[in-house]
Amino acid sequence: MFGTDLSWRHQGACNGLDPDVFFPDSDAAAEEAKSICSSCMVRASCLEHAIAVREKDGVWGGATERERRRIIRQRRRTA
Repeated sequence: MFGTDLSWRHQGACNGLDPDVFFPDSDAAAEEAKSICSSCMVRASCLEHAIAVREKDGVWGGATERERRRIIRQRRRTA
């Protein structure tokens, strides 16, 4: 899908920010990270990477781990 090319990471709106923002203690605390992701030009690549490698923690592409699991389930149902 996206292979091993992770060059998109350098273009992320999160690049250089405190990583703790993207690894909140709860889904409710993820709003700051989601806000940053909402205007990110590589959001789709980030989300697809997290889904492909089954990232367990953090906000990736504007989605929490719970939201990514939901996306995976929805994709399985429509496949």
